[in-house]
Amino acid sequence: MKGAVQQEPAYVIHRRPWRETALLVDLFTLNHGRMSLVARGANSAKSPLKAQLQPFQPLLVDWTGKSDLKTLVQLEVRAAPMLSKTRALYSGLYLNELLQRVLPVADPHQSLFAGYIESLQALTALSSDADVEPVLRRFEIGFAAAMGYDFAWDEATDTGMPVEAGRCYGYDPLQGIVSALAPGIRVSQLQGDALLALAAGDLGSDEPRRTAKRVMRVLVDFLLQGKPLHSRSLFSHSVSSSGRNP
Repeated sequence: MKGAVQQEPAYVIHRRPWRETALLVDLFTLNHGRMSLVARGANSAKSPLKAQLQPFQPLLVDWTGKSDLKTLVQLEVRAAPMLSKTRALYSGLYLNELLQRVLPVADPHQSLFAGYIESLQALTALSSDADVEPVLRRFEIGFAAAMGYDFAWDEATDTGMPVEAGRCYGYDPLQGIVSALAPGIRVSQLQGDALLALAAGDLGSDEPRRTAKRVMRVLVDFLLQGKPLHSRSLFSHSVSSSGRNP
């Protein structure tokens, strides 16, 4: 990608100091995917950019540059409710870290961008003791689809047969839902009833929720290819009153 880009919708997903007074900022953008920008002077005490380049803050961004590392020209801050509750904040950091560590550079995914915004809005609307897991699972499912690992909860790919209630199944990231006897199973003992509920969109009932968590944890770890997710450690120190830990 060459030349200048103007008024690009974007969110900061990661930032760190760069050289003397700059910030190196990773953005998730609508039309260009994940981009890395140098914000010159943004790490100085007098620059307003340091306060503006915050996670979850919707922005309109201008940048220029012919290499993979672009230079921030200017930005416009857009109004939006912010994540203030602890578990909602940790959940948002998890989404950001997943995008920053897995999403290829300059690979646009507009449907995923829309799903990210919907997830932030849902997390913002949750009460402090509400269950964040359905929001996280929906985003993970959309993220997996964007990365080319979509699958049907109600079909065993190795047999081509529909999932049946009362039977057990397995899961493998390269195959999707498979029969209990299929080779390469990474997750086993998945109840057909729960898989059918997930196919119908039920992420709130106990067994479908646990099943989705088991499957998506394996898939996310597969996509990370050994890269750690530091946001997971935040959840280990913040268990909600329901005792659930995403």
